[in-house]
Amino acid sequence: MSENTGKFKRIMLKISGEALGGENGTGIDPDTLVSVCKRAAELVESGFEVAIVMGAGNFFRGIKGAAEGMDRVTADQMGMIATIINALALRDGFHQIGIKAVAMSAIPCGSVAELFNAQIARTMLNDSNIVLCAGGTGNPFLTTDTAATLRALELNCDVMFKATKVDGVYDSDPVSNPDAVRFDKITYSDVIDRQLGVMDLTAVTMARDGNLPMVVFNLNEDGVLKELANGDYRKGTLITA
Repeated sequence: MSENTGKFKRIMLKISGEALGGENGTGIDPDTLVSVCKRAAELVESGFEVAIVMGAGNFFRGIKGAAEGMDRVTADQMGMIATIINALALRDGFHQIGIKAVAMSAIPCGSVAELFNAQIARTMLNDSNIVLCAGGTGNPFLTTDTAATLRALELNCDVMFKATKVDGVYDSDPVSNPDAVRFDKITYSDVIDRQLGVMDLTAVTMARDGNLPMVVFNLNEDGVLKELANGDYRKGTLITA
C-alpha cells in the first residue's frame, strides 16, 4: 500500500450516472463499473477516505422528465431512486474487489440501503469504508451536484472532486467550441458570475460558503485521481476562493 502524501485526507467524489454507462452513457456497463471502482479503490488503498455521490443520468434525469410534461416533483423523485440503483451497483463492484463500501440513502428504502446519517457515515469513513451517498438531498429541485457539496460539508471532506467528460472548467463548451479556453484555477465567484455550466451554481455557492475546494477533471484519464488527491491539479481545474 502506497502512503497518502497529499494535503487531503477525506475526499468527496461526484460521479455522473452517465460515467457508469460506458460509451452509450445508459444503464450500467459492467466493464466501466469495474474500472470506476478500481480507480476509487486506489485512493482507499493509499490511505485516503472516500465518499461518493452519483448522478442518475444513465437511467433517468428529473429535469428532462419535467421538460417533457411530467410533474417536476415526481420526476425528481424518480431520479433520486435511480441514484440508489447506481449506489447498489457500485457497492457490489467494490465488494467484488475486496473494498468495504456502504450505501446510504437520503430517502428511506428499507433493507436496500441505510438511511443517511452524517455521524454514522463519518465513522464508516474512519474505518476505511467507501460511503456511497444516494438519493440526492432527498428533496426535489436540487441536483446531485448540490447533494455532493452538501454531503461533503456534512462529512467534513477536505475537497470535492467532480468527474466530467472534459479535463476541467472552460470559458465555454469545449465540445461545441474548439477555441474554448481552459482554466487551471478559478474562483467560486468567477464561476458564479460568468455562469459557467460545469456545475450547478447552487453547489458552487454552497462550496464557497463552506470553503470547500473543488476540482473538475476527466475521470477517464489514467492515474488522475491519485494525482489530484496528492495535490497535483495539472489534469483538472481547481475552484477555490
